[in-house]
Amino acid sequence: MKIHEYQAKELLKKFGVAVPQGVLALNGDEAVAGAKNIGFPIVVKAQIHAGGRGKGGGIKLAKTPEETKTFAGQILGMTLVTPQTGSEGKLVKKVWIEKATDIAKEFYLGLVLDRACSELVLMASPEGGVEIEEVANRSPEKIFKTWINPTTGLEPFQARKLGFQLGLDNNTVKKFASFAMNLYRFFMATDASMAEINPLVLTKQGDVLALDAKVNFDDNALFRHPDIAELLDPNEEDKDELEASVHDLNYISLSGNIGCLVNGAGLAMATMDIIKLAGGAPCNFLDVGGSASQETVTEAFRILLRHEKIKVIFVNIFGGILKCDLLAEGIVAAAKELDVTVPLVVRLLGTNVEEGKKILVASGLNIISEDDMTKAAQKVVACAKESI
Repeated sequence: MKIHEYQAKELLKKFGVAVPQGVLALNGDEAVAGAKNIGFPIVVKAQIHAGGRGKGGGIKLAKTPEETKTFAGQILGMTLVTPQTGSEGKLVKKVWIEKATDIAKEFYLGLVLDRACSELVLMASPEGGVEIEEVANRSPEKIFKTWINPTTGLEPFQARKLGFQLGLDNNTVKKFASFAMNLYRFFMATDASMAEINPLVLTKQGDVLALDAKVNFDDNALFRHPDIAELLDPNEEDKDELEASVHDLNYISLSGNIGCLVNGAGLAMATMDIIKLAGGAPCNFLDVGGSASQETVTEAFRILLRHEKIKVIFVNIFGGILKCDLLAEGIVAAAKELDVTVPLVVRLLGTNVEEGKKILVASGLNIISEDDMTKAAQKVVACAKESI
């Protein structure tokens, strides 16, 4: 789960991670009132789940109440397009008013799981303020890493070593190490899956601050953190993905034109791969799981059909816990209730498969059945191309 910058900073503060003073505002008057309490100059920052906001005009420096109101008015309500939002952009509904910082130097600091060795890795770079992927491609030698043993946790000497690698002096290294240790405590205590401070700044007064913060949490651990789960902003989430989760469906919207209804994440990945091999492109990933009911299948179809680019639906089911005859009944009911007009290509295998096929044939619906997965994918792609 992602959260906004202002939410991340409020959480980080509780763990002793230094952040600039700030306040949330939903309109120009709130922005001005907050800025007066903080003291000028201030920075008006758009709050959306995407980086690169400054490049799109979502971050502005204000030196007076008048400028604050003007800039907040310009940013609130704008559709902010950044390299991370895609061309459609994101609507800005709130801004963070933050005390402007006298920056002496910018750095990068990130904490994430290294899946290759199953350990957390703390990364730092003197190239702060730009995307770390750019630095990795251009100057990989400027990214310093230290891996964290899960039994001992982050050791102070590891944090100090990173500080020296960044070229900090002795006094600043102590502050950097304290900052890094607090970030690690936050990460572990909240079941975060990623914490990125970019830029981490050294101020002209010698302080180490998180000027920006991006934090993701492990969805599977949110039940342990109801206070964090409450931070979910539905406006920043894909509405179809949210609705799917309500029905215990796993749904991810993609950019193609072939709907995929499958059971099991592994089969879902294989289905998308074979569609690509056949020359097509999925418009979603929808996993109904192993315990889907007729109602669940209907909801799955309803969500699939909402995709504006969908031309055909590929139902690829291996019946195990979810039996083929029950799935077939769900398909027929959904197709009739929702008046499905796009072609349906169905591949059923597994428990009660013959009963399932009989139900599909008896339905009278225009369903293309195919047992071979490769041939089924080819038929799906052909249908999609015919419909364009």
